[in-house]
Amino acid sequence: MGVIVKTDMTLAFPFERIVATPGPPTDPCMHQFLSDNRRELIERCKAKVARRPRRAATEAQLANGIPMFLDQLMRTLEAQDRGETEKSFRISGAAGGDADDLSEMGKSAAAHGKELLGLGFSVNQVVHDYGDLCQAITDLAVERDAPFSIDEFRTLNRCLDNAIADAVTEFGIVRDANVALKQTAVEYERLGILVHELRNHLNTATLAFAALESGKLPIGGSTGSVMKRSLSSLATLLNLSQSEVGVAAEAPHAGTFSLKLFVEEAQSAARFDAGARGCKFTVDEVDASIGIAGNRDRLLAALSNLLQNAFKFTRAHTEVMLSAYAEGEHVLIEVRDHCGGLPPGSAVSIFQPFFQASDNKSGMGLGLTIAKRNVEANGGTLTVRDMPGTGCIFIIKLPHRAIQ
Repeated sequence: MGVIVKTDMTLAFPFERIVATPGPPTDPCMHQFLSDNRRELIERCKAKVARRPRRAATEAQLANGIPMFLDQLMRTLEAQDRGETEKSFRISGAAGGDADDLSEMGKSAAAHGKELLGLGFSVNQVVHDYGDLCQAITDLAVERDAPFSIDEFRTLNRCLDNAIADAVTEFGIVRDANVALKQTAVEYERLGILVHELRNHLNTATLAFAALESGKLPIGGSTGSVMKRSLSSLATLLNLSQSEVGVAAEAPHAGTFSLKLFVEEAQSAARFDAGARGCKFTVDEVDASIGIAGNRDRLLAALSNLLQNAFKFTRAHTEVMLSAYAEGEHVLIEVRDHCGGLPPGSAVSIFQPFFQASDNKSGMGLGLTIAKRNVEANGGTLTVRDMPGTGCIFIIKLPHRAIQ
């Protein structure tokens, strides 16, 4: 019978490892021992996992993680005992592994590492999963006084080395790819917001210029003011883009202002869009004593996006309505259209970046996202009320302020 000793494995975690003196074993070999005690070893691994903080094994992991490794280890040892070295390497890989040509064990270990990343675990948990199995084998072998040959332990160590290396490598690759993807998505969204807002102001300025070009309107009138404000907004956005884009940029000074004048300004710019799309645009009278507070430019951008969205999706020759009124301690600004209603389940999704619920893909799917962020940045809320078969009502809700 072999001699049982304790030592440390040269991996990232300490655990016991049993080694036998050279010579042919008289008791069952390691692969037979593992086969006879497979269920017990898996249960011990599960128990060890349960004692680690924030580490609950899923059914998928129990089927495809350590149990699969254990089966591959047994097949590797069996092939090794038969002298089938090439087959053993196909299953578990040669010493040192091969990142460009993963073995059967390497592929399943890589999948295990990727799965743990998806569940939010650290690379430390990946290493410990395999450490748990080795510790379970060691403990049970000590309890059963089971001797194994040095070659068998070399094979076990090789399998653990390769499995841990492949699992950790895949974990790192996928994690880095996810980080890069998120960074790309953030930059793409910021660029999209800038393009969307630039296009809105350019479109308004173009329509206002076309109206002035007819010669029927004075340059110093309301149409000229609309074009001037649009060009000024274009310049402001371009300046902000040098640091951060859209709502991420530092907000200019916020203050209290007249709801009536705010709505009139939005109406002046929106009437060009309504005319270009051939729909009727009506605005209810607003109480001159009502005030709202916040960053006027951002709130105006939010309301403009809601109106442009309404003009875009309202059915041909229907009406878009804008109303604003006080209700208790709040002010409600409503934009009502006749789009026919929202697709089922899209009342929340429509505010997500790049989401487009209709077949009309002419925009970028950012208008409602920008509107919601701008409103929330000013202490308000933006919601939508669906009227199936008729249309939608987008509602901005802000704190009521009195005009001094």
